[in-house]
Amino acid sequence: MQERTFGRLGWRVGEVGYGMWGLAGWTGNDDDETASALERAVALGCNFFDTAWGYGEGRSERILGALLQRHPEERLYVATKIPPKNFQWPSRRGMTLDECFPPDHIREYTEKSLENLGVATIDLQQFHVWEDAWADDDRWLRTVEDLKSEGLVRGFGVSVNRWEPTNVVRTIQTGAIDAVQVIYNIFDQAPEDELFPLCRERDVAVIARVPFDEGTLTGTLTKETTWPEGDWRNTYFVPENLARSVDRAEALRPLIPDGMTMPELALRFILREPTVSTIIPGMRKIRNVEANIAASDGEPPSDELLAALREHRWDRTPTAWSQ
Repeated sequence: MQERTFGRLGWRVGEVGYGMWGLAGWTGNDDDETASALERAVALGCNFFDTAWGYGEGRSERILGALLQRHPEERLYVATKIPPKNFQWPSRRGMTLDECFPPDHIREYTEKSLENLGVATIDLQQFHVWEDAWADDDRWLRTVEDLKSEGLVRGFGVSVNRWEPTNVVRTIQTGAIDAVQVIYNIFDQAPEDELFPLCRERDVAVIARVPFDEGTLTGTLTKETTWPEGDWRNTYFVPENLARSVDRAEALRPLIPDGMTMPELALRFILREPTVSTIIPGMRKIRNVEANIAASDGEPPSDELLAALREHRWDRTPTAWSQ
């Protein structure tokens, strides 16, 4: 596993981290399989784990807490997220800080996460949604400073709403944010325009999430794909989105080099960007853990391939189904 520096916090983290939403927020989970996949990740050098209270109302955090207890000798970095008080993902224009992150709510859910994780300090606490209009409200700023000074949190970050990579610019400029989590993949290249240069300037870590476009860039979805009742992907991959996404993925197939898979290509596209501190693919099976971490071998795509992949940029705007 290759490592990178996690912004101004200075941590050395594996460039392929572990996204833990699928371990508690999706259908089809198997606890034994989950534990085996996590163990294999640690064995291969994965040391950054991203979870959230909202992933199963703390269940994913508790799964991570159990992993930490099994590996007290390892330095495993823990990132979690505070849910918005109104429990609406994503936030929308016009929502207020009081609706989403009043100071007492920030503290309450930080304490809940500490208990679920079984730790005294959270390495990275994040806001699970965000509106840049809240940047100048000093109430959240004071709460962040208090939690840091009390030793309950080491760093604070923002998980940016889907397809809104600039909806955090003013917040970064406050100097209070240590990390930004943003959707970045072959389709979603917009963070390169304004967000990444600002993160480099401020030495803010970048966590790249949704590297496979919620599954599209695995190359396994079809226009007939469905999920069990209650799985959130049924509400995200509405017919108009599923069909367009599958068409986009199919258009990429001719570019995949011999001996490479589409998921590997997707990861290599992201890893060639030095602004990214770590990627957090969801990994529920050992074979996925091994395949994803294997992409961390320092071999970037060729200039010719990268130029071709750039032609597949897909600029999208939030919709009613873009959670």
